[in-house]
Amino acid sequence: MNAVRQELSHVSDDVILKSTQLYKIFGKNEAATVEKLRRGENDLPPDTTAAVIDASFEVHRGEIFVVMGLSGSGKSTLIRMLNGLLEPTSGSVEVLGTDITAISPKQLRQVRKDHISMVFQHFALLPHRSVIDNVAYGLEIQGMPAAARLERASEVTKLVGLAGWEQHLPGELSGGMRQRVGLARALAADTDILLMDEAFSALDPLIRREMQEQLLELQSTLGKTIIFITHDLNEAMFLGDRIAVMRDGRIVQTGTPEDILTDPANDYVAQFVQDVDRSRVLTASSVMEAVSAVSPLSAGLRGALRVMRDRQASTVLVTDRRGMLLGGIRDRDAVSGVRRGDRDLQALLDTDLHTVSPDDLLTDMLEASIESPYPLAVVDPGGRLLGMLPRVTLLAALGNIDTTTGPTPVVDTSTISLDVISQTLDAMPAAEQVTR
Repeated sequence: MNAVRQELSHVSDDVILKSTQLYKIFGKNEAATVEKLRRGENDLPPDTTAAVIDASFEVHRGEIFVVMGLSGSGKSTLIRMLNGLLEPTSGSVEVLGTDITAISPKQLRQVRKDHISMVFQHFALLPHRSVIDNVAYGLEIQGMPAAARLERASEVTKLVGLAGWEQHLPGELSGGMRQRVGLARALAADTDILLMDEAFSALDPLIRREMQEQLLELQSTLGKTIIFITHDLNEAMFLGDRIAVMRDGRIVQTGTPEDILTDPANDYVAQFVQDVDRSRVLTASSVMEAVSAVSPLSAGLRGALRVMRDRQASTVLVTDRRGMLLGGIRDRDAVSGVRRGDRDLQALLDTDLHTVSPDDLLTDMLEASIESPYPLAVVDPGGRLLGMLPRVTLLAALGNIDTTTGPTPVVDTSTISLDVISQTLDAMPAAEQVTR
């Protein structure tokens, strides 16, 4: 997933779809109900439902934008207004700069044909048509010649992993395979925007995960703009570049998965995310600390020991003058070197440190953190030290524990001599000499 995120970070930030103050009211006196809601009045007339209330957001080219909410939150109504299947009570939807709420039915059909495809929850395949003909159906509607559309459909069918199944009927396929056909049909149309309404929710958990992973692989290759509707928070966190959380028709928070997990907008969102697998959402950059125990190579062994003493640390990371990570050294090795009269710090460095990038997921760091005597070093692609991730910080982040509260004991170590440090280390069991 990280590779996909990195790939998408280079995508243009052009706004491809924009929703502005979108309302959808079902019942009588729809316009009057909108005005009441705008004034902050929530006592609606009988037999009136506010399905979507003041929904405003932008979707950028090449991103996966997830709309997440429980049943009845308004997310499916919202997505049907994004392609004109439902007419908004108030507000506007712009697709590539065109307000689709203000154009003729003929123009709207053209926008759908050229710019918007949709993948449905229950596949919506034509049962009497083969896989290849189902995939080519949208191209047939567009008027593409038979040979060209079958060639395009064949390419996309292979892309979604259905090579060899082209002539089978939908009834001969598993649920996961039928959903692949639906996805292939949408991709074959080669539109700018792909709308996916609970596309994987009818699938078994293992098949669902496979489809999620395949969608990310396809996204990294094709760079489509995807608006994905789901009620599953873990699915939203796994797929979304940004997520809009809906409740009772309103978007209550929009942000990256990390934003929503680490800084929920209200108690509802906080309760919603409390059971999320944080290790598969949070990255090193979101939880790393400033490097406290760091010493320049030029400071030598005694300088490295002084940093350990001042920072109450048993290890220190060593950099050059440009901040490039060179390695690390443990307290015992530094003390032994000083005793021998060594002056060359570089000769004693551990250079085989485990480093991570800012975008690495916490789940990928657990084993290395447990095995490493050093805090994990977070470095940029050039090797510059950006921060560190001590084991206790990693575990606290995974457990959603706030380590910033409560008193922090302060010990004055400025008068502790090298001999005292040496004697203390000698008295400690080997297993206790590495604390971070």
